[in-house]
Amino acid sequence: MAACHRTVFMTWRNTSSTLHHTRKYSAPVDGSVPAAKQKYIPRSGSYPKGFLVSGIHVGVKASNKTMPDLTLISSEVPASAAAVFTKNKFQAAPVTVSRETLQKRSGQGLRAIIVNSGCANAVTGKGGFEDAMSMATAVDEHYPKDTDSANRTLVMSTGVIGQRLPTDKIISAVPQAFKSLDNTHQSWLNIARAICTTDTFPKLLSTTFTLPSSPGTAYSLAGITKGAGMIHPNMATLLGILCTDVPIAASTLQALLTNAVDRSFNAISIDGDTSTNDTVALLANGAAGGRPINSPKSEDGIVMQKILTNFTQQLSQLVVRDGEGATKFVQIRVVNSPTFADARLIASTIARSPLVKCALYGKDANWGRILCAIGYTQGLSQDAVIPAQTSVSFVPADGSQPLKLLVNGEPESVDETRASQILEEEDLEILVDLGMGEGREHEASYWTCDLSHEYVTINGDYRT
Repeated sequence: MAACHRTVFMTWRNTSSTLHHTRKYSAPVDGSVPAAKQKYIPRSGSYPKGFLVSGIHVGVKASNKTMPDLTLISSEVPASAAAVFTKNKFQAAPVTVSRETLQKRSGQGLRAIIVNSGCANAVTGKGGFEDAMSMATAVDEHYPKDTDSANRTLVMSTGVIGQRLPTDKIISAVPQAFKSLDNTHQSWLNIARAICTTDTFPKLLSTTFTLPSSPGTAYSLAGITKGAGMIHPNMATLLGILCTDVPIAASTLQALLTNAVDRSFNAISIDGDTSTNDTVALLANGAAGGRPINSPKSEDGIVMQKILTNFTQQLSQLVVRDGEGATKFVQIRVVNSPTFADARLIASTIARSPLVKCALYGKDANWGRILCAIGYTQGLSQDAVIPAQTSVSFVPADGSQPLKLLVNGEPESVDETRASQILEEEDLEILVDLGMGEGREHEASYWTCDLSHEYVTINGDYRT
């Protein structure tokens, strides 16, 4: 999403004077990062072999005079590709183009991803589809032709809905994007910044690991993501790009990504809204060598799944930490459930409850709102929730003793002073124990944030 830097004057009147309160509430146009968010920006990284990236300024939005807004990710060799897309009925042109590209190529032989911020190219009709295609074609022309006529470039866009892209401006900048390709930490940080809209900080992670079949080979996985509002499955409303130098067959790659996204990007919520452009894509070029992973059930496939799921959880949680107007990062964990699906539904319902989120913002230990959300969760299996077996606790981020609010359906005498102390912290876990047990100890987690005055301010005049 895109927003401009504004100053809001809020006026209160009393018997003696008129007071003015100034508040800067959206991402600074100069790219500066709020002090509280700087700790989430990595100072170094380990990036996958065979990938080159660049983030340059194009000026997709006329108001953007200096910040990078065009991202190019290029694989030096053909790569396997997989993606998960939004389920919104009004799907943006780049979503349609990228999905068709993957289908036509069966996820094989991809070379690049191009992303613009500042304009979503959504609900733009036939012209928008042609614009997305022309972006892909402009990138494809920089690679040797292969026997398949389908595009080899995935396209993503993010920004305001209902506006046409300045396609000529973007296409004319593609040669410069290629000239700027590099594999430095700064280059990866640039592309993380170039996909931002209302984000207050660039979201970038990287990691190294080994696989059972190649213990002497160091593999790398890197990822960027963006999003701060309109966040809720399915997809979570955002863009995400991951790259790895592990050799993975396309069909296996899709299975690994879908499973990981289900437990990460599809397990976060800021405001319960989903958008038109959501895409998470994964490229695997095999540049580090080793035995290809041809099945998610192989030894390497099982290990890779754990690594990818953990990585995407960390990456997606950065989106929640940057939620529009958010002051808290909240994990909702539901345990001892009869099924994973039940646990997930309950966690999701709590995460999108406006009353729960407002109470968290107000530092109010109003556990009754949590209990109500559990009770009205739709689609649960029979007897998934038995009130006399349900417990709710606040778990402090410092690892100290949980504060029990409800135990087996009976309210606890809450220490309001300790509750206030826990709710003063930025991080918090809400633990819901359904008390099933007996082989039904399924659990699921969701990550969300609070709902503040600031969120309303940002979205009240977002387009204008």
